[in-house]
Amino acid sequence: MTVLVVTGTDTGVGKTITTAVLAVALGGTVAVYKPTQAGTEDGEGDVDVVRRLTGAPGSEGIRLADPMAPVAAARRAGVALPDLARHEGAVVALARAHDHVLVEGAGGLLVELDDDGRTLADLAALLAAPVVVVCRSGLGTLNHTALTVEALTRRGLPVAGIVLGSWPAEPTAVERGNRAHLERYGLLGAIPEHAGRLAPAEFRLRAPTWLKTMRSAVLPPPTDTRSAYSTG
Repeated sequence: MTVLVVTGTDTGVGKTITTAVLAVALGGTVAVYKPTQAGTEDGEGDVDVVRRLTGAPGSEGIRLADPMAPVAAARRAGVALPDLARHEGAVVALARAHDHVLVEGAGGLLVELDDDGRTLADLAALLAAPVVVVCRSGLGTLNHTALTVEALTRRGLPVAGIVLGSWPAEPTAVERGNRAHLERYGLLGAIPEHAGRLAPAEFRLRAPTWLKTMRSAVLPPPTDTRSAYSTG
């Protein structure tokens, strides 16, 4: 079994659709776990979106109504957030029954997941799991991606690769330049914008073509991650 964590450089960068693409591209049996779902779109949580597109089963640690950071959303709801030990236990249970488990974070890497201030980075460390970083294509993405990768490497967490979460049909010169720059960091691929609107059958057919061969690109993680991300 393999556990892979999916984080983003920010909220709304395409983590959920990337998670769905990974669920298809990895092959074998795959389950998805979302530690904290804060807010839903059209009544769907992120796990629901992945299940609809791919058929992969999934579960959540907690679902909160407000589309806010987990700590703030839990405070508004008057509930306590699950601690990291509960999330770890849920992932381990899924891993016993599946070839792969994808753990999708909320917002960015250092968004707090529990009332003790622990984050997705802390959960990845507990799980000893490599991390896929999903980023934007537009202006600002190089800095945000570098900051996220630096936070991971300083914690000794392996970076499995970078994914452009929403690649436009007509990219600008800035976006093309950003994509070329991100290649130095181990770019796994780019997800076409609006990919989540495809019918499930079409999504499953096309998803493997959007990323490099996942078994070789992600499993095992690159051994030279630190040197690859140490350049300015």
